[in-house]
Amino acid sequence: MWQFQSSVVKDFMQRQAPPNYVAGLGRGATGFTTRSDIGPAREMSEITPAQAEKFKDEQNEEDGGDNQDLDNETGLFATAPYEADDEEADQIYGEIDKKMDERRKKRREERERQELLKFRAERPKIQQQFADLKRGLSTITDDEWNNIPEVGDLVRKKSRKSAQNNMRERYTPVPDSVLRSATQSTEYVSQLDSRQQLYGGLTTPADSISASTSSSTTDFEQFGRARDKVLGIKLDQISDSVTGQTTIDPKGYLTDLNSVVVKSDAEISDMKKARMLLKSVITTNPKNAPGWIAAARLEEFAGKIVAARDIIGKGCEECPKSEDVWLEAARLNNVDNAKIILANAVKHIPQSVRLWLRAMSLETEVRNKKRVIRRSLEFIPNSVKLWKTAISMEEDPNDAKILLSRAVECVPLSVELWLAFARLEKDYTNAKAILNKAGRLLPTSFELYIAAARLEEEQGNEERLDKIIKNSFKKFSISSNILDREQWLKEAEKCEEEEHVSTCQAIIRNTIGLGLEEEDKKATWMEDAESCIAHGTYETARAIYAYALKEFPNKKSIWRRAAFLEKAHGTREQLEELLQRAVKHCPQAEVLWLMGAKEKWLAGDIDGARGILEEAFRANPNSEQIWLAAIKLESENGEHSRARILLENARESASTERVWMKSVVLERQLKEYEAALDLLKTAVIKYPKFDKLWMIYGQIYQDDLKKISEARQTYNKGLKNCPKSIPLWLLTSRLEEQAGYLIKARATLEKGRLLNPKIPELWCEAVRLENRSGNTSMAKALIAKALQECPTSGLLWSEAILMEPRPQRKSRSTDALKKTDNHPQVIVTVARLFWAERKVEKARNWFNRAVKTDADIGDHWAWYLKFEMQHGDSPKQLDVIKRCVEAEPHHGELWCKISKDMKNVGKSTEQILLEVTSHISNTL
Repeated sequence: MWQFQSSVVKDFMQRQAPPNYVAGLGRGATGFTTRSDIGPAREMSEITPAQAEKFKDEQNEEDGGDNQDLDNETGLFATAPYEADDEEADQIYGEIDKKMDERRKKRREERERQELLKFRAERPKIQQQFADLKRGLSTITDDEWNNIPEVGDLVRKKSRKSAQNNMRERYTPVPDSVLRSATQSTEYVSQLDSRQQLYGGLTTPADSISASTSSSTTDFEQFGRARDKVLGIKLDQISDSVTGQTTIDPKGYLTDLNSVVVKSDAEISDMKKARMLLKSVITTNPKNAPGWIAAARLEEFAGKIVAARDIIGKGCEECPKSEDVWLEAARLNNVDNAKIILANAVKHIPQSVRLWLRAMSLETEVRNKKRVIRRSLEFIPNSVKLWKTAISMEEDPNDAKILLSRAVECVPLSVELWLAFARLEKDYTNAKAILNKAGRLLPTSFELYIAAARLEEEQGNEERLDKIIKNSFKKFSISSNILDREQWLKEAEKCEEEEHVSTCQAIIRNTIGLGLEEEDKKATWMEDAESCIAHGTYETARAIYAYALKEFPNKKSIWRRAAFLEKAHGTREQLEELLQRAVKHCPQAEVLWLMGAKEKWLAGDIDGARGILEEAFRANPNSEQIWLAAIKLESENGEHSRARILLENARESASTERVWMKSVVLERQLKEYEAALDLLKTAVIKYPKFDKLWMIYGQIYQDDLKKISEARQTYNKGLKNCPKSIPLWLLTSRLEEQAGYLIKARATLEKGRLLNPKIPELWCEAVRLENRSGNTSMAKALIAKALQECPTSGLLWSEAILMEPRPQRKSRSTDALKKTDNHPQVIVTVARLFWAERKVEKARNWFNRAVKTDADIGDHWAWYLKFEMQHGDSPKQLDVIKRCVEAEPHHGELWCKISKDMKNVGKSTEQILLEVTSHISNTL
């Protein structure tokens, strides 16, 4: 008994304690930590690599080696079979990962591009840093190049004179061969060498060669005689030995010699080895068809066409069941022999479609082609390709219909033949019967249901389209062959391209929501519509918007996108009808009201536009945009008194900074300067941080009242309140320049750059100021500093290109395009360079590229039109004007200056474009 208990105790003591076990914890004891628990006291850097590797192995042993790769299962799951379910699951997960990756691909690529640009900006390559310096070496003269000091002389800090002396003291050892030849030239010999003795004295070939090389003239006549002799031999070899008359084309002979392939010894050796190898192949295995084909092609490549034909002929005898061998034999022979070969081929392989089609292609007359293809159908009546070829050769629709009736009997499971048969049938009842019969044979073919919908649309039965598409879902659900939403969308686009718009709309109505969650519908449908617009299928996009508005009638973003689609690709009536429905569902959407009023205004219906704005006032009584739209409508139509009343009401009910600005602009337009100044005094107190008020304030003093000191004071007050306003700094600098204070203008711009670093407009104005004052060297220094601070500014690079001498502008333009990522302003500058060089087509392409990149810059349209006025015709000029009016540009340095001039208030986009064009000239 005592021994049994002792053995139990020993067995317990030999066992390993459970994890996190603390002895005596139940009695209130607490655990403690020893050095063995926390590891060695030394830092990891003090542990040797051998110790670290040993520690790692011990850890792996303690973990039981549980570090398996999930993709390559080992251990417990190593013997588990990889079944079809596992493969399907992996495929589904892979498709999900691919789909998720594609959804974020555009943003990820854009982020990576931005990170790369940032990295290149912070750490440019050495060749990019010194690119401009290397180009500058092209302007160094020979004297400057020779006077460049050496590095060693600069380190030792010696004078130029001592450096020149050192250069003279340097020498290079003369080779022994030169010394030996100089010694031999002065020696006297008393005997002849072996070559002189062999050739009999002093008249040796060596002497003749040396004499000919030492002479100053070359006997070209001898070369000419040799060349004529070689050409004569070749002509004699190729001449016709039977008739005695030459068959050489004297004009094209030298050109034909270029086509002669001269094989080297290595190529000939390789061909011999290949010939021996292929001979071994076809000898050991004569039934190997690729071996015969390879051997024949080798001989063909070697130029031995007769040998190639003999080899492939033997191949046809050995491999009569290989269609490739017969086709190769037909290719190597002429047309007549090829017909005979293919006739023998179809005797051995009558079921080969390729042989019959090749035989048909050898015939020149249509009647013979039809005879061959119909003969082939007797042997292969179930070939869809042969039936399609035979039907395509029929010019009479009735004959094609007869062939199709026989084709669908022979190949009843071909959807293409059934669709072609139904399409050729003019009678509605017969076509419907054909599609019904095809539907019974092919119940899972969605093409048949789409064809049935098209047939009903052609007959005007558009109310049955939805029923047909829904019936297709019932059939597909039974067979589990349901198409996904993207495939149905492609079919809808295809229907629109084939002018079946109602079928397209029916497909969209019934399939656009397949497989979508409720929260993803709106975003997905907007992406689908944008994709359809990009593909040019506007009816499909219109159907998507219509269905989305039916599901989300209160989403103003969908109404706005649909309105933009109608404005760009629809009619005015469709747009007005859409906007009327939009404002009913979204009365708080100011943009929709304004679009409706603008369309009425552009159509000449001023009263209609006023009526829409009145309704908009009732729905949005305190809307700034609606107030400003009503004011613009009245002022641009000459109703200044009504505009003043509206402005007074707006200042009371919707008092905003823009309302006050429009009030001042109206008074200035009417030349009521005192009233404008009174309004400005109140406005700048209420809105001191609105820089446009200070700009108008100063311009009235500067341009209208010609009071320079008051304008200066106004600008200075504006800069104190709005130190971040770049236009205010530019106006202040130009005022000082206009007054003749260039130093003050420079100081103003410098102060502006200190308060607003990395602003390209301030740097560009400083550069232009120096150029206008004639200080070219300072301008070049400033543009260099500006490009260092703003390396991606298209404005500065454009200015830098124009400041370069003419030979360096091209290379400078290349750098600018790379640095600015094809900025439109740089593109216009490059187009102007091509224009100056009279490269008309290149200039036109670059101008077109600029306006496509950013159509909102009016200056680019003006340059484009100026170019077309000089080098283009009237249609091209009208096209530029039309595109500019459609784009409605609002930006551009010269465009804004002229469009905001009081003389041009109320002018259309076309008039502003012509005005800007008259102020520019391409003087480079």
